[in-house]
Amino acid sequence: MLPNLLLLIVIGAAAGYAATRLMRLDADLPTAMGIGVIGALLGGLGLRLLLTAGGWIVSFVLAFLGSLALIWVWQKLTRRR
Repeated sequence: MLPNLLLLIVIGAAAGYAATRLMRLDADLPTAMGIGVIGALLGGLGLRLLLTAGGWIVSFVLAFLGSLALIWVWQKLTRRR
């Protein structure tokens, strides 16, 4: 369980970096990694309950999608202020 969680954190950091660049979010590296880790936890753990496929590619895609969703929500919330 712990090695899978650590792998999910590393994959999430990479996915968060990629997602912030794709969505043109002006964020420093630690923020991008944090977004990715949270997105990985949301996307990786949440969607993994729905999908039983495994592997690091699926984990990256789910983490990337979770990061994109988190950035989208963040942008919607910060634009209202």
